[in-house]
Amino acid sequence: MHVLALNPLDPHSLLATFGPLGVALVLFAETGLLIGFFLPGDSLLFTAGLLCATTAGSSLHLSLPWVLVAAAVGAVLGAQTGYLIGRRAGPPLLDRPDRPRLHAATVRAREALDNYGVGKAVVLARFIPLVRTVLNPLAGALGVPARVFALWQVVGGLVWSLGVTLAGYLLGSQIPSIDTYLLPIIAVIVLLSLIPVARELLRARRRAQENR
Repeated sequence: MHVLALNPLDPHSLLATFGPLGVALVLFAETGLLIGFFLPGDSLLFTAGLLCATTAGSSLHLSLPWVLVAAAVGAVLGAQTGYLIGRRAGPPLLDRPDRPRLHAATVRAREALDNYGVGKAVVLARFIPLVRTVLNPLAGALGVPARVFALWQVVGGLVWSLGVTLAGYLLGSQIPSIDTYLLPIIAVIVLLSLIPVARELLRARRRAQENR
């Protein structure tokens, strides 16, 4: 029943169905496969941290060590997979004007690489929805050296995945009876996580209008 009722856009639903494994799977898909750009990476990590702070007898409680391991594995393996896909498929994989969101994120990722260099761009992209999905295959398609990319994607992946999860855990630890407020807090987290996505869509629309 849980699987049938699964909502892939709802962090609570994903975690209730798959637990820490869901964290690894979602981060892998979001950072390694272009089809995962819609998945809730940030809100999932923060929600998982909150659920680690609930009491053991609550309706949904997660183990912090297992969640941290799953988050790190998913983030690191996902990015490396995305890089290898981009290296094999080349630039045509991302040069898709017929897919506005993918195209807008690719433009933004190229700008980040040009403006900040590989290291800073790979780390910063982790914190930007859509961009973190396309920057990894873009780095592979552009021929970024494998060792350089691997170093910075591991750094960025650990800072992002562990940092956001621990932020959720620390917040949950400071709120007495966090179980009571869990659903409203998750709703706010999801709304906040959609703001960067909405900004990217607005940027893409403005570019399309300017190019007409």
